[in-house]
Amino acid sequence: MPSRIELANAIRVLSMDAVQKAGSGHPGAPMGMADIAEVLWNDFIKHNPQNPLWTDRDRFVLSNGHGSMLIYSLLHLTGYDLPMEELKNFRQLHSKTPGHPELGYTPGVEITTGPLGQGISTAVGMALGEKMLAAQFNRDGHKIVDHYTYCFLGDGCLMEGVSHESCSLAGTLGLGKLVAFWDDNGISIDGHVEGWFTDDTPKRFEAYGWHVIANVDGHDPDAVKRAIEAAQAEDQKPTLICCKTTIGFGSPNKSGSHDCHGAPLGDDEIAAAREFLKWDAAPFEIPADVYSGWDAKEDGAAAEKSWNEKFEAYKAAYPEDAAEYERRVIKGELPAEFEAKAQEFIQECHKNPVKEASRKASQKTIAAYNKLLPEMVGGSADLAGSNLTMWEGSRPVTAQNAEGNYIYYGVREFGMSAIMNGLSAHGGFINYGATFLMFQQYAANAVRMSALMKLRNVFVYTHDSIGQGEDGPTHQAIEVLGTLRLTPNMDTWRPCDNTETAVAWKAAIERKDGPAALVFSRQGIDSVERADDQVANIAKGGYVLKDCDGEPEVILIATGSEVPVTVEAADKLTAAGKKVRVVSMPSTSVFDQQDAEYKESVLPLSVTNRVAVEAAHADYWYKYVGIDGRVVGMTTFGESAKGPDLMNYFGFTADNIAATAQELLD
Repeated sequence: MPSRIELANAIRVLSMDAVQKAGSGHPGAPMGMADIAEVLWNDFIKHNPQNPLWTDRDRFVLSNGHGSMLIYSLLHLTGYDLPMEELKNFRQLHSKTPGHPELGYTPGVEITTGPLGQGISTAVGMALGEKMLAAQFNRDGHKIVDHYTYCFLGDGCLMEGVSHESCSLAGTLGLGKLVAFWDDNGISIDGHVEGWFTDDTPKRFEAYGWHVIANVDGHDPDAVKRAIEAAQAEDQKPTLICCKTTIGFGSPNKSGSHDCHGAPLGDDEIAAAREFLKWDAAPFEIPADVYSGWDAKEDGAAAEKSWNEKFEAYKAAYPEDAAEYERRVIKGELPAEFEAKAQEFIQECHKNPVKEASRKASQKTIAAYNKLLPEMVGGSADLAGSNLTMWEGSRPVTAQNAEGNYIYYGVREFGMSAIMNGLSAHGGFINYGATFLMFQQYAANAVRMSALMKLRNVFVYTHDSIGQGEDGPTHQAIEVLGTLRLTPNMDTWRPCDNTETAVAWKAAIERKDGPAALVFSRQGIDSVERADDQVANIAKGGYVLKDCDGEPEVILIATGSEVPVTVEAADKLTAAGKKVRVVSMPSTSVFDQQDAEYKESVLPLSVTNRVAVEAAHADYWYKYVGIDGRVVGMTTFGESAKGPDLMNYFGFTADNIAATAQELLD
């Protein structure tokens, strides 16, 4: 049996060889953390390489994702479907080993990491998911949810503000199954970090309410093992294990320096490292006994078999709970009755239009759908009373009781969104989180990561325009809607009333291949009339709301709170003898996905006179109105005044919309 150092050295040589072959990458972190990884993966992590999606596996997150060859080496060595050829293709087009770990590319990679600080934040979400599922499903004598979340992170992750947000909340929520390993090597890209990072990190995490194990020699396997055992013994607090390591350990001339952080070592240094590590095998060759020492397939299969037996006993004792676990966690399916019940609610909204803020319509929809979906969990970044994300059945998730369905995220927009990513990736929940649309910019990178990973998240944004009023331009989103709509894999909805809101929420919940952003008004919106046969077309993202006989002379396109005033403008034009169509387009991305025939039926190419109306940046809408069309929109920041006064001042009036359309017709 190879020694621990020989097993760890397999990570080091694979990492330096792959980076060298690729001509780019980060060998320093994998070489420095190899000893910690060897102990964790060989002595502690519960996983089955032959079934990477086994629901009760431990989760491993590489927050310092630039060191991706660490996780690729681990997955290859332990027996995942990641052959050596893929390691040789590190960072190449269509390989399973991209430059940073990406969910969906590599079996065994739990989450996409790279933007520093977000890995630890998603790990918080995963640990929260485990705690909540355990509270909901475990019974006396039947512990079917019982796994850890382990996270490697570096100095850069700790400097990023999002780590402060998420780790603070992790302590408050008592996530005792979260164990983080700080790679305390004192090096970042610019060099030795003491010039810009002198925090007392152990005290910082103690202040968060974490269990901190300081001064662990990251190159002493026995010390690392004792630290992990101590972490597992503390089940009321998350644990930070502070590991002193040498970056690039094994490189005799570059270790301990930023020279090995983000660049290949070079052929001469790799030869020197092989000699230093006493590694005789050629590049990308692993001795059979080393493979045998790493192989986790047999133990993994046995662990899953043991869990399956536990689940069968659970199923016999609690058949209804077991069926719910299978539906939610294993299959990820919605309840069989959700479709019909949701359609009933949509029809109820259609038959009972009301004047109200769309955020209020959203709250009513949340209440209706929550009653159908026990997996639905919500939250807000300290704006529950403004976002209207709570309902009469909301129950807070706390350290003492994790059975709830509502998370108080505090003023942590970025942390909230990254934690939501972890919750979604963990499985078993459909989660939503809310803030003002303007503050989405704090969270933008986590929202982007959600779209990149195609996670089922629902991002709720209220106070969506200048219509929110007196808080002024700091709180009035002008450019954010365009950014959301331009994000691949993201569906953005801006509904105009309770019926469109109910449809938007249903679409967001049912969507499995990416997140949705639901954008709502603060101010009340006049209800709009639509025929029964128009309701089904709302789900297509854009539809004819008001029409004329024959081909229209001009088409008015609007979203959200601007739809009623656009209908009013159409009435003025109709009274003046013009043939006008009004298109409500609550989701441009969903409309764009429709077939050509449907899109032509809504926006016929023959009608070039088009006006778009939205209290957001005008530029986005030229893709629908054409270069010769008109947009009643924003090209400046807003002002502080009452919402109706601002709408009048910036031209969102029936008279101005009608006059703008008339310019095209003259």
